[in-house]
Amino acid sequence: MGRDEDRSDRQGQVRRYLSCVATLACVAVAAGCGGHARDASWPEPNADDGGTRSAAGTEITSHTVGRLKLAWRFVFPEQPTFAGVVAAQPLVLDGRVYVQTLHSNVYALDARTGSVVWRRSFARESGGPNGLASANGVVFGSTDVAAFALSASTGRMLWLRRLTTARAPLDIAPTVANGIVYTSTAPIRAGGRGVIVALAARSGRPLWRFDTIRGRFAVPSEAAGGGAWWSPTVDAAGRLFVGVANPLPWGGTRAHPNGGAYAGRALYTDSLLVLDGKAGKLVWFDQVTRHDVRDYDFALPPVLATVHGRQLAIGSGKAGLVVAWDRARHVRLWTAKVGRHLHDTGPLTVRRETVCPGLYGGVLTPMAYSHGRVYVASVDLCMRGSAVGYEPLASVDPTRGSGRLTALDAASGRELWTRRLPSPDFGCATAAADLVFTATFDGRVYAFRAADGRRLWTTRAPAGINACPTVAGRDLFVAAGAEPTGIASPTPQLIAYRLP
Repeated sequence: MGRDEDRSDRQGQVRRYLSCVATLACVAVAAGCGGHARDASWPEPNADDGGTRSAAGTEITSHTVGRLKLAWRFVFPEQPTFAGVVAAQPLVLDGRVYVQTLHSNVYALDARTGSVVWRRSFARESGGPNGLASANGVVFGSTDVAAFALSASTGRMLWLRRLTTARAPLDIAPTVANGIVYTSTAPIRAGGRGVIVALAARSGRPLWRFDTIRGRFAVPSEAAGGGAWWSPTVDAAGRLFVGVANPLPWGGTRAHPNGGAYAGRALYTDSLLVLDGKAGKLVWFDQVTRHDVRDYDFALPPVLATVHGRQLAIGSGKAGLVVAWDRARHVRLWTAKVGRHLHDTGPLTVRRETVCPGLYGGVLTPMAYSHGRVYVASVDLCMRGSAVGYEPLASVDPTRGSGRLTALDAASGRELWTRRLPSPDFGCATAAADLVFTATFDGRVYAFRAADGRRLWTTRAPAGINACPTVAGRDLFVAAGAEPTGIASPTPQLIAYRLP
């Protein structure tokens, strides 16, 4: 063999070796080498029917997260509401990002460039968090009074169904499963009662309604409550798992102190509800806080997970309690406290005292689950409350609170680690590979190593954050739409960070 032939043979061996390495890399990284397009999605409010908030097939890991760079910004051309411009979870599907603002308007953006593909305007103010869900090429959402379905490709209205009035608005991102759209009212005024509603996904036709208040309030003209603020989850059998909100008024009134207007247990407030998703019939329930006078709703999406062969439902809410049930036996397995607790059980006193968690405290936004761990974002912010009422909510500055991100063992509830954050954690927990992301009210975005909570990456947005981060493929999407004090001239926007 001549020298040129020998060199050519060695080059051929090198090319075959590199080709083999590339093939193995494709197998090892599901999102790479053609798999990226299939895995780069976040189609539901909490990623999947079970509400795990765990990104599938992402290339963003503890080894790569440090290489995240700004890809684009989309500035929302809207005026802020009392909660900002956007508080909803961005969806990612088929190369597009879908997001709803607090004026109920929907934007479809090119995921690669951030350019607008289409916009659907409703101009109906929402209290939030609101947001979207998708299925079969359709995007579902709601205004404050009506549910709707839009073509994901064009934004064309497929149907619009009025369900309620501003007295008991829709503030929820719907859940879509098995051809059914699930949504809920969340009453905010005296006399209001929350209702879960099921609609046919194809037509918007109402299928059933379930009243989340059982029986009559003691003083119907004064009391209100129930309903859901966050998306329900659905198991493989089609059962609907719902976290139910609190009764009102907080504390009570001089005429009816300590919640006298809703005397007794006030079912089904502050409860885990399990319904037959097709018929709307109650399967089982468990009330976490009986006769709640502190706004300790249990409204977060219940996480459905299988841990050591046992099927669990894990819920939480503003009481700062995380509770796990055995879904087959309908019994509690464990309860864990997160955050600061003070004067948080039993009747309130006539004189105002410091109550922790306060109305802006506890676990306010959805948890995440991955590889046997539950990740919980919480807020430490106390308030002054009494048997006849709380300090005015409008007088409370959320920026004086702080946040925590806690990892719990899903089998036992044991705390694995906690990281304290200088600003309230209104940004949920989002699991991705061996990471967990969260975002705080001061506009900071964090990535922690899932195993031990070590901070690996952080950045800061030019506005506050009270929305949940989305991870899809090589991208991290963050809606920074709040306007907290301390950020000069905030610019509400959707931001994309990307691996190079």
